[in-house]
Amino acid sequence: MGTIGESTLRVRYSETDAMAVVYNSNYITWFEIGRVELLRQLGFSYLEMEKEGFNLPVVEVRCRFKHPARYDDEILIRTRLPQMRPTFLHFSYEIVRQSDGRLLAEGESMHVVCGKDGKRAPLTGKYLKAINAAAEKKHADTHAAKQS
Repeated sequence: MGTIGESTLRVRYSETDAMAVVYNSNYITWFEIGRVELLRQLGFSYLEMEKEGFNLPVVEVRCRFKHPARYDDEILIRTRLPQMRPTFLHFSYEIVRQSDGRLLAEGESMHVVCGKDGKRAPLTGKYLKAINAAAEKKHADTHAAKQS
């Protein structure tokens, strides 16, 4: 299962369309919320990373819509790091309605780690240490699940 970050929010009216359903591009914004909060859970902020010269541009994003989210729904954003390397991060997401636990959407985003010059640069220091710890937790969780 690996390291999981969880964030909650309530759907705002401005996020819905004429059918009172959340407009599709908002899910990508919610993925970003989940991603930023997962980094905080790992012990640092994206802002810190930027100040130290690291950026995580999105190189690919996917979203599969399962059921509509609507105005005033409270949603849970679950974020994981299923694949990690010093120069590449793969995040996966689940958007779940809190009231009934229904999976509303799932997706993923891939990010290349770049320096200030825009060229690929490996994460170092506390960032690499936190990502490696998340990877070790994922490995330990997978091993424990196989033992059960």
